[in-house]
Amino acid sequence: MREVYGNPFRPVAINPAWRTSDVMLLAQRIYDAREFGAMPILADALQDAGCDSDDILNHCRDTTATHVRGCWVVDLVLGKS
Repeated sequence: MREVYGNPFRPVAINPAWRTSDVMLLAQRIYDAREFGAMPILADALQDAGCDSDDILNHCRDTTATHVRGCWVVDLVLGKS
């Protein structure tokens, strides 16, 4: 459930400045190809863009998570949520 909806008790917003071209291209590739192994790379790109959200970065880097299409971080970055 948390993969798709995140933590309903701690909603997370995205700073539009974090949506750099690299972040957007990577998130779109992850979404289209279901290439969720690239989530840690997305975390690095977001951090390079100035993202300081532990919720976002930790979710992307969580090696125990099973990421699926509908991942709240990817959808948040792409403006789908």
